[in-house]
Amino acid sequence: MAVTQLPEKKKIGGIRPFHIWVTSLVIMLLIGGWGIYQTLWNGLQVTNLTDQVPWGLWITHDLSAIALGAGAFTFSAVVYLFRIKRFEPVARMAVFVGFLGYTSAMLALAMDIGRPDRFWHPLVYWNVHSVLWEITLCVILYSTVLVIELLPILFDSRLFDNRPKWRAFGHKLHKLTPVMAVLGMALSLLHQSSLGATYGVLSGRAIWYKPSMPVMFILSAIAGGVSATLLVTMITSKLTNQELIDKFLRRDIARLAAFTLLAYMYLKLWDWLATSYYSQAPGTMDAMIRLQATTPYSQSFWLLEILLCGIVPAAILLNREMRRREWPLMGALALVVFGVIINRWNVTLSGLVVPPQWSPGVLGHTIAVAYTPSWVEIAVSVGVLGYALLAFTLGAKYLPLFNHSHHAASQAAPTD
Repeated sequence: MAVTQLPEKKKIGGIRPFHIWVTSLVIMLLIGGWGIYQTLWNGLQVTNLTDQVPWGLWITHDLSAIALGAGAFTFSAVVYLFRIKRFEPVARMAVFVGFLGYTSAMLALAMDIGRPDRFWHPLVYWNVHSVLWEITLCVILYSTVLVIELLPILFDSRLFDNRPKWRAFGHKLHKLTPVMAVLGMALSLLHQSSLGATYGVLSGRAIWYKPSMPVMFILSAIAGGVSATLLVTMITSKLTNQELIDKFLRRDIARLAAFTLLAYMYLKLWDWLATSYYSQAPGTMDAMIRLQATTPYSQSFWLLEILLCGIVPAAILLNREMRRREWPLMGALALVVFGVIINRWNVTLSGLVVPPQWSPGVLGHTIAVAYTPSWVEIAVSVGVLGYALLAFTLGAKYLPLFNHSHHAASQAAPTD
């Protein structure tokens, strides 16, 4: 079997850093396993979720993971639908990151629904008037598309060097990639926008109710997904001491992330102007005043989401000198990713911690509802994050995530 000889890694106390890293991820999985056990055995009462705040950390984790997996449909569409072949070297990595994002989201969601044994109900009991039902079907179907796109990568790995039939089957599946790209783009765009519509169609929640929410969810997901794909590619390149993509492709991807981020920021600016500056609807203004008086929403919105995770990374990504330097570029990409997470947290909690005046049991007496994730919620999220990082670590080590990887490895060393 052909192998690539990489530089020997230094040992720390006789243990390789790779082993230390994997051990720490296994510990994260064990922490997550404890949280999952507590949730399944005791129910959602071990969380700090309530009837007034039914969505919290797990839904934020779910929405963020799905958004950061949007690079899969973006690059698949760019390469196989729009025929822009210069982006092809990162298409496999994008698919892999998308797969990890969606599976992570489903793990978090399985805990959030309280009865994961009933996950199949939307497939049997259709509710065509529910946005959440449509999202469920889209996530299931798009996850299937991601599996079909991922299988050729798996079968092309060294693990299948002695299994030619499986590899031939993978090559046949790869021929379906253009079709999968079209289906994936349709399904992903549909459910990314529907995630925004889940909030935007709720007229009873003044903070959420706005037609721009679906479009903002799509744009932020594309910006975050493209940034996440480039970031993990650069991290993998650093760890393996290989130039996985050239500087020109890195520049083009950074520009794509920057322009999408600017489009999102532009729309978000006008959304704020329309709802909170030029026009002041009574319901929205009442909710915003109570929200700003009782929570750090304003600081997390303006300082974190807009300034630190919006304007700063956009300026870096569009500046030629800063973009050429690896560490500032990686920092900017990480800020975009963090901004998507902050946005999903802000959107989810802003509409829940401030109950509407008509809400039963409120009637104007409750200004805001407190929510802090319980240790069980944090443990489950730590475990899900550990799964994603461990799967990525093993995938980066054993899978040909870049088109030239396996071929280069075959030419680099003699066959055993």
